[in-house]
Parts: sequence; structure tokens; C-alpha cells
Amino acid sequence: MAEASAGYDLEVYELEFEDSFAGDQLDESRWVPFYLPQWTTREAAAARYELSGGCLHLLIEEDQPPWSPELEGPLRVSSLQTGVFAGPVGSTIGQHGRGSRAVVREEQRNVRLYTPHYGLIEIRAKAVADPRCMVALWMIGYEDRPERSAEICVCEIFGRDVGKHSAKIGMGVHPFGDPEIADDFTAETVPVDATGFHVYAAEWTPDQVAFFVDGRRVRTVRQSPGYPMQLMLGIYEFEPGGDYPKRFTVDYVRGYRPRQPGSVSPPTGARISPV
Repeated sequence: MAEASAGYDLEVYELEFEDSFAGDQLDESRWVPFYLPQWTTREAAAARYELSGGCLHLLIEEDQPPWSPELEGPLRVSSLQTGVFAGPVGSTIGQHGRGSRAVVREEQRNVRLYTPHYGLIEIRAKAVADPRCMVALWMIGYEDRPERSAEICVCEIFGRDVGKHSAKIGMGVHPFGDPEIADDFTAETVPVDATGFHVYAAEWTPDQVAFFVDGRRVRTVRQSPGYPMQLMLGIYEFEPGGDYPKRFTVDYVRGYRPRQPGSVSPPTGARISPV
């Protein structure tokens, strides 16, 4: 681990977004169940998932179509996001484009379900050890202006990097179209079995982004995107093979904003130090 220190303090935050996946239906007031649908079709972009046991299970299934064969070959994705922004059909306007070959194929309704601007993002989840897969929680700029396009990667875990006693956890920032951000991303070796539940978090302030695993700071990036961003939560399969379904299990996702004067204290038992 590149850095290890005390955890974040929840007393300086207030909860503004939470999904504990307790019901039997996905809450579409919180999530858009399509992955970057503007660049492909809704059928290919649709997430496959189950809700059971108080968890979300994002799935890759054997009969699932590739997300966009012309852009990314056999890649299959089941992903949820908390916003959509795209231009008219035929344009290149839209979030997280793939270069000049990406054009809007289907008209989208632009929505902002949850687009925080600074705060703390937290997920409790199990990764998968399948070497063909990767799971991640990341944030992208809403991109209503092209330069508002950087990424904060809370956690990115490739199955090939998951061992019984340690895993490489990707974390950091990517600039994409943001000229104010320099690429600063690493995969840190953390002594955890990532196929079990662990808590991954990013604390995003105007000056920096700090990254945590189970409440312990792993690294800090000394720069920060300065505009609203949306959550992206998904499992990716890069080539077919192995047993199906592939399963990314998520216990909860939470978003906290900086506490305002006079606001209510966090609930009893709020975790404010490493676990």
C-alpha cells in the first residue's frame, strides 16, 4: 500500500444518497440501468441484475450481447449510472465518448438523478476473481460542457489481480477532456480477499481526492475535478468464457455531502475510523 493512515470522519458529512438494495426492484429514481446508452442501443446497454438477500447483483450472462461491437469489440457490460447527458442523434456530444467513431445512435432523455459536487462516496461490495472481468465504482463529469469530463475512480478491480490474501485496487483520476487534470491513477496492492465484502471510498474535496479501503487511507491525489459528477457502477467482461453468470455483488452505495451548520448528527454507530 502506498499510504496508510486513519480513516475519514463521518461527523463532518451528512448522508444525501443511499441505496441498500433492500427491495425486490431497482430504484430508478436513483439509477439509470443502462451503460452510456447514447453510443449504442438500449438493448445492448441494458444492465442485467438481480436484487436478493439485501444486495444488488450485477450480472454478465452467457446470452448477453456485446455493449458496442464497433467501438469495443466483445466487451459486455452491466452497469448503473446516476445521470445521462447526450446531444442529438448523429452528433458526437455525450458523456465519456470513445473518440471520433462514437456518435449518438439513440435519442436520450437527459437526467441528473445524483450528481454531487465534492463529498464522500462509499461502496461495500464483493469483487470477482474471473480473469476475464473487471468491477468498478467510478465517477465522471456530467459533461454538459466538454471539459467537465474527468474521472474519479473509487475502485477498479480486475479479476486477474484478485488473490486469496491480496488484490490490486485501481484508484485515482483520469483527465479525458479536462485540461486542468493530469492523469494520476495507480493499482495499489491491498492485503484483502477482494471476493469478500469490503468498503471502498473516495473523499473528494476542492483540493484533493483521498482513497480508502475498509476505512484506511491508501493514497491521495493532490488535484480535484471542480464540477458535478455522476456515479458509474458496473461489471465488465472483456472476452467470453468460464462459468455464467458473472456476478458483482453490492451491499450498499452511499454519498455524503459536507455537513452544513445546524444539521443533524450522523446516526449512532457511524463508522469514522478504520475497520
